[in-house]
Amino acid sequence: MPAPRKSQIAVEATPYYHCVSRCVRRAFLCGKDRFTGRSFEHRRAFIESELLRLGQVFYLQVVAYSVMSNHYHVILFIDQSAQREATTHDVIYRWHQMHKGNSVSEKFLNNEPLDKHERKQLDTYVDLWRSRLGSISWYMRVLNEKVARMANTEDEVTGRFWEGRFKCQALLDDQALLSCMAYVDLNPVRAGIVHSPKTSAHTSIKRRIDCWEKCAAEPNSIDGTENQRGNGCQPLDLYPFLGNVSACSQKGIPLSVIDYLELVDWTGRQIKEGKTGAIREHASPILQRLSISPEHWIYLCSHFESKFKGLVGSLHSLEEACEKFKKKRRPNLSACVSLFT
Repeated sequence: MPAPRKSQIAVEATPYYHCVSRCVRRAFLCGKDRFTGRSFEHRRAFIESELLRLGQVFYLQVVAYSVMSNHYHVILFIDQSAQREATTHDVIYRWHQMHKGNSVSEKFLNNEPLDKHERKQLDTYVDLWRSRLGSISWYMRVLNEKVARMANTEDEVTGRFWEGRFKCQALLDDQALLSCMAYVDLNPVRAGIVHSPKTSAHTSIKRRIDCWEKCAAEPNSIDGTENQRGNGCQPLDLYPFLGNVSACSQKGIPLSVIDYLELVDWTGRQIKEGKTGAIREHASPILQRLSISPEHWIYLCSHFESKFKGLVGSLHSLEEACEKFKKKRRPNLSACVSLFT
């Protein structure tokens, strides 16, 4: 029997989670059906925009994503401090971006007076909505339901569109996070759809590259979708890179965005050629800092999803997380020891 979601997500162990949803049978999420000739490519942009929009509504941040022909990947960061510190107005406003709410919440947003009973009722709703707005399960539920309804309407069918529950992996440390990010960003390259990350549309790596190149070409071109964030221009709707600094006081990935982009570019070339070539000079210090050899890095970026089930990270991170997840056995022990050393 599959483990319940509440036993697979523990913010005190890690705020980072890799989620995957796949279509049932031969249903097409995107792409072209070679048997009927029908194209579903128009769905990619819709899924990407909705995925990013919900990242702004929930108390979550999208770290990486890729939209494929019959599935999609997304890595999420649970922003627990934002969830905890949010005002009543903010919680209600965010919830109304997805659902109608009720008469009491409508009155509150319209600045209408509430009696004692209505105020108590509102507090109960706000506590519930605050909890749901910080939940990965609710994020995936809202996203998958909207996509499924759209797809079934277009296909003029009813019934299940998704294979089942989404798959979830807890990323326990920087090693697991960055290798999983590269795995997600390089999905189209591994599938042979594109030759390089730069041309892989509807992925987070393409969004980051476009933002970086636009900022480099036109330094004064920053608009409402991007921002100058310390070490480079980055999209506002994606979890940021902080640069080579400690992330203890800021939310972000302790790596410069240009280092990550170049590392993924080099990795994509190795995967495309089917061999591990000479590692670039800039990439070697990054992998040394992560304590991952080039061979293991390439393997992780090619087999991350199939190699691990549940918890992913170094031995030390795995042991600490097992206590917080209340697991008696340490999953993926041999893989974590051999690949994250």
